Amino acid sequence: MNNQSTVTEFRLLGLSSFPEMQPLLFMSFLIIYLLTLAGNLSICLAIWADQTLHTPMYFFLVNLSLLDISYSSVTLPNMLVMLVAKIKSISFSSCMAQLYFLISFAGSESLLLALMAYDRYMAICQPLHYTTIMNQRTCMSSAIAIWIGGFVYSMLHTFFIARLPFCGPNEINHFFCEIPPLIKLACMDTYFNEVLVFLLSGAVGGSCLLLISTSYVYILSTIIKIHSAQGRRKAFSTCASHLLTILLFYGPGLFTHLRPSSSYSMDIGKVVSLFYTGVTPMLNPMIYSLRNKDVQAAFKKAMGRSRK
Repeated sequence: MNNQSTVTEFRLLGLSSFPEMQPLLFMSFLIIYLLTLAGNLSICLAIWADQTLHTPMYFFLVNLSLLDISYSSVTLPNMLVMLVAKIKSISFSSCMAQLYFLISFAGSESLLLALMAYDRYMAICQPLHYTTIMNQRTCMSSAIAIWIGGFVYSMLHTFFIARLPFCGPNEINHFFCEIPPLIKLACMDTYFNEVLVFLLSGAVGGSCLLLISTSYVYILSTIIKIHSAQGRRKAFSTCASHLLTILLFYGPGLFTHLRPSSSYSMDIGKVVSLFYTGVTPMLNPMIYSLRNKDVQAAFKKAMGRSRK
């Protein structure tokens, strides 16, 4: 792949070209990354320590936390190093590796959110069959398939991006290697790649959104039929956190990848990318812990044990 490109490294321009902004940006992203690690690891440890939370819903929540940690770790640490060491360059192979893992974790998270919607459908609409269908074996095999699916999905994207000829300029107006700015740097007609990105992202994201939408149509119709107001509130509360996570994940992601490169604004793209690579992984633990009494109870138990 390197033989097809005269560019051996790229120069990342980062979020801001003003030197006086670098210390503020460094502290901001360091806090975001530390909060992301602390929040997601806390959820994983709390669920692991509390036997009552060893259910499919919380098993998938652990996978979501692991994906969020992986997702933000692909981009934020490298950006922090760039801000401190003022090293703006990244090799061609490192750029492709960063792109590959970023798309892998994004693809896996998209599939996971669809699976979590199906899990909520089974729990609310098919409660009598829930334990037999969503058993430990099904959950484990589904999680493995989701992680593998993300890596295969990313392989297609990265393969065709890496085969593009890059003959200069080599400056990426971004803080990490992302598909739209890389396509803009290719010195050939990129219509095929743009269509491929649109089709692949649309196929995976569209099928996941279709499953999520279908699941929630059945869930809402079932909730409406519940006579007790408390029962309706309890059923909806189990879905509220998941719905908010879906909105935070799919909104910026679809905005970035389902637009033609001709209408892609680098400055807007950087802000949107920052949201789904840094802010969303940081917010997800807060969303699930603040609205979930079981997770809050698990945190209290874990804190009580640590004090003893």
